[in-house]
Amino acid sequence: MGSESAVRRRERAAHLGPERRRPQVLDAALAIAARDGIAAVTMGAIAEHMSVTRPVVYACFPDRVQLIDALIEREEAFLVSGVLDVLPARATDADEAVFVQGFRALLHKVASRPAAWRLLYGNPDPAVAGSFGRGRDLAVTRCTALLRPTLQAWGVEDAERKLPALVELWVSAGEGAVRTLLADSSDWKPDELGAFVGAAVYRAMRAA
Repeated sequence: MGSESAVRRRERAAHLGPERRRPQVLDAALAIAARDGIAAVTMGAIAEHMSVTRPVVYACFPDRVQLIDALIEREEAFLVSGVLDVLPARATDADEAVFVQGFRALLHKVASRPAAWRLLYGNPDPAVAGSFGRGRDLAVTRCTALLRPTLQAWGVEDAERKLPALVELWVSAGEGAVRTLLADSSDWKPDELGAFVGAAVYRAMRAA
């Protein structure tokens, strides 16, 4: 009976064109990569995950390299949009509530699509390391632009010299919060962890 159901699923899959099937193939690839690493993403593994035949997958992407490239491009776009969403222009003289709000927004983004963040955020696999690097560079640029006038408004002495170190503190704290939230043993919720880390980062900034 089970084998008959699998055959019917494969027959139905053949009726879906490649354009409609591609997002599903990428979703399957993301699930495999998040669970087992990018090396585990093969055409056969995707077909098995989707309960379809390999030709269904090959109709969407001609080979594994193009499939993985498409997956990374899609998830990188999500990562970049997340960085832009959680680091918008805001009041120059930021208080603790602003930092808490920012960290909470980041962690809610992570919680909404954890597989994407697991794939790209600090993953040591060379296939995705560049995407993490580009996302981090964007975060550093945005944080620098936001923090420079804030330090001036706070009256921080030697602000320009301290700025790179404080930006690194801010960005690294964000990375640590993401990893903490995604840890298998974590019982943190986005709002709770965002409030804790945001307040800590704000106090560290003001101590400067």
